[in-house]
Amino acid sequence: MDSFWSLGIAMAAAFLGTLVITPKFIRLLELEGITGRDMMKKDKPVVAEMGAPVVLFGFLSGIFIFIAGHTFISHFLTTENLLTMLAVVSTIMIITFIGVLDELTCLIKEREGKGLFEKFKRKGLSQWMQSILPFPAAIPLMAISAGVSTISIPFLGNLNLGIIYPLVLVPIAIVGTSNATNMLAGFNGMQAGMGIVMMAFLGIFAYINGSTTALVLALVFAASLLAFWIYNRYPAKIFPGGLDYLVGTMVGCIAIVGNIEKFALICFAPWFLELLLKARSGFKAENFGVLQKDGTLKAPYEKNYSLLHIIMHAGRFREWQVSAIMTGIVFVWCSAVSLVFWLKLV
Repeated sequence: MDSFWSLGIAMAAAFLGTLVITPKFIRLLELEGITGRDMMKKDKPVVAEMGAPVVLFGFLSGIFIFIAGHTFISHFLTTENLLTMLAVVSTIMIITFIGVLDELTCLIKEREGKGLFEKFKRKGLSQWMQSILPFPAAIPLMAISAGVSTISIPFLGNLNLGIIYPLVLVPIAIVGTSNATNMLAGFNGMQAGMGIVMMAFLGIFAYINGSTTALVLALVFAASLLAFWIYNRYPAKIFPGGLDYLVGTMVGCIAIVGNIEKFALICFAPWFLELLLKARSGFKAENFGVLQKDGTLKAPYEKNYSLLHIIMHAGRFREWQVSAIMTGIVFVWCSAVSLVFWLKLV
């Protein structure tokens, strides 16, 4: 019971930490010129660009309070649980740094042309760098051999992968999830909303399967995301810049720490479908809709290269409605997956 009270306090600390610091961070970003245009608004307002650090701040506030309480007061945390939490903290701090680096390099302007006719082009990390850089973030989890190396394979039964699990599957999971969430983005409130849903389902399922550590990590992160969503929802006061890496990495961490890889993999299906749709365009298609006179959004292409394009083709929706529908799809899908696992159909 004490652990649940501590979890509640940690979640409150994460929520309040992000809620309080975000307005101040928005002001700092605006003063430093770390901003972008909200292209799906009529007047294309300038918005603070980089939200990942405030979510990290809230998460760390909650987790460190939880760790301090159980380390020095109740002694609930075992050495193994403490190492696992600190390894996850190290992983997401590395990922946040990569996300910030990506956002800042997008602000670097490359001169093209000369004299009065010079042009400027926004640049960011190349695709191959985005794929390679998350690998170091997996090292803390690899170092503590996080997760269980025995996995269940349909028709084959249980298979013990031994050293292959931490050295191969863990980094693949972190790199894969961190990059996948980068594709389904671009609408106010959507990334944070989908992240909250995923964290809630993953955390509760992990707890049912015996991992209190994964529950704490997931729900504290969800609380921080909820506070950020208040500022990121339509009309956004801050963009999630770098949050795509962070949310995806947390999904991978919770799956590994909670030993729920199969559940997480199936819940992640919307992002895999987005990957397939993006592949049709050679990963060149944009998610953004074209703003119409009535405030609704029109899909930018005749064909569907994103789940968001499918939604915009299905009806006349405003930006906040597209975001809500996509978040609702993730909620319904995760609910269905949870039911299937509860009935032990997989």
